[in-house]
Amino acid sequence: MKKLNKTTLYIALGTLVIGVLLGALFFGGNNKSSQDTTAQEAEQTIWTCTMHPQIRKTEPGLCPICGMELVPLNTDGADVGPSEVRMTPTAMQLANVQTSVVKRQKPVKEIRMNGKVKPDERKLFSQVSHIPGRLEQLLVDFTGEYVSSGQTVAYIYSPELVTAQDELLEAYKIKETQPELYNAAREKLKNWKLSEKQIDNIISTGKLQERFPVIADKSGIVSNKKVNTGDYVTRGQALFEIANLNTVWIMFDVYEQDLTWVNKGDVVKFTVQSLPGRVFKSKVDFIDPVIDPARRVASARVQVSNQSNQLKPEMFATGVIETPLKKQNEALVIPKSAVMWTGERSIVYVQEPSAGSGRNFMLREVVLGPMLGDSYVVKEGLEEGEEIVTNGTFSVDAAAQLAGKPSMMNPEGGAMSMGHNHGDMNNNATEDVGRKNINDLEQATIYQLVQQYELLKDALVDDDFNKSKQLAKSFYKAMKQTDMSNFSGAEHIIWMQHSSNALNALEQMKEAKNIGEIRRYLKPLSGQIITIARHFAPFKKSLYVMRCPMADKNKGADWISFEGEVKNPYYGAEMLTCGSVIDTIQ
Repeated sequence: MKKLNKTTLYIALGTLVIGVLLGALFFGGNNKSSQDTTAQEAEQTIWTCTMHPQIRKTEPGLCPICGMELVPLNTDGADVGPSEVRMTPTAMQLANVQTSVVKRQKPVKEIRMNGKVKPDERKLFSQVSHIPGRLEQLLVDFTGEYVSSGQTVAYIYSPELVTAQDELLEAYKIKETQPELYNAAREKLKNWKLSEKQIDNIISTGKLQERFPVIADKSGIVSNKKVNTGDYVTRGQALFEIANLNTVWIMFDVYEQDLTWVNKGDVVKFTVQSLPGRVFKSKVDFIDPVIDPARRVASARVQVSNQSNQLKPEMFATGVIETPLKKQNEALVIPKSAVMWTGERSIVYVQEPSAGSGRNFMLREVVLGPMLGDSYVVKEGLEEGEEIVTNGTFSVDAAAQLAGKPSMMNPEGGAMSMGHNHGDMNNNATEDVGRKNINDLEQATIYQLVQQYELLKDALVDDDFNKSKQLAKSFYKAMKQTDMSNFSGAEHIIWMQHSSNALNALEQMKEAKNIGEIRRYLKPLSGQIITIARHFAPFKKSLYVMRCPMADKNKGADWISFEGEVKNPYYGAEMLTCGSVIDTIQ
């Protein structure tokens, strides 16, 4: 029995040894291979900074330069041309990049105009006194009161009228013998606007009337009260100005360069700020033949029925006229959002053929024709059927800059202004750049800076040089102290690029010797702030993008404002209302 147990034990130990050897033989090699592969993959994963791609790390972390989170660098062989930037579907979705096909259509020029509600000049009246004397009582004693034709508006004591009544009574006694004298006495009272009934009443009672009523000749609103109780007035002197507002005029400002597009009979659709959601429609019935020499505008008049009195004088109105372009049946038309400007160049991003799920985009310079409101006619640079980026253009451009490809600020491609090589940037890095996932901190930071810009702009509107210079200094300091680590991804790129250019303009402003020098750098500053605001919108309030066609030696210049009323910072009081709203950042 003991011998059997020892034999069984030897067999069990032998089986265990053989099992271990077989396990090592069949599984040991694969395990080593798997470990080697994992190690190799770990070694192949390089972590880089989207803003500073010269940084290369073998493990994740933060960029030692800007503090941004490092992203994995993937060097797969995507089919990307030397001048193309590639974006993955995820990157496009996060950045809200949208494309559309270029098509031909009937070009319609859209003219936007600003104007004010004015009384119809043909229905303005002066209520005069036909009797000289002292105002004993005013029955209409405040501006804005409604007056009806035939209503008594005042009582007047007139010594001359008392004398004329006495002459009438004496002439009446000798009426039979001297009828001419009697008729002359009656006519004298009628010339003072006394009625036949009033004259007959004086004769029948035989009493002299000392206080005579002033009767309203027309109906309307008292727009100006010119006298008070106790005043002495002469015959023909105006007591009130009365405006009939049953119909009103809308006087629109048409800039010199837009006059060729506006004609008598054109339909105008307009809105009034105080009546949101209400759209009015009428036709141009008069165009001023003389241009205002200061504001360089002519007035286009529109007449509107106002039976409900909702339209009140001095209300602001915004109108639009749509005019088909002459001699152009069809043209290539693209949305304004597709176009980016840099100096004299206009560029778009065209989608190129690509393999896989991602999309390739290439920068293309175009020659633009007339602006049609929210779109442009394209003269050169695009063909019908090509697909272009119409939303998220700046995100695509930021990705191109990061990848060292031709972009808006660097048309030749290569390293960005920071001097780094981006030639090996990958899809993952591009995906990170393409994101537009704006957080509250980023948005709050930009909103505060836009408010600083608004203060500077308002100081220029008021022609206040000292205040403008001080605000330029504080604005410069605020931008300089903004922590760039507050921004990530595409927002970091947008901030780095445009804040640098804005700082250059503010640097010149704070060293300016006069207000003219400050205004000289307002255009480049406004361009950068508008671009930043568009990218980081929406904000708590809408921003209105305005343009003055006279600024920068008639080249035109833009600015933004929280208010829709045009107040020109490029000219101040000299041409305060020169400009128009060309866009709204909701």
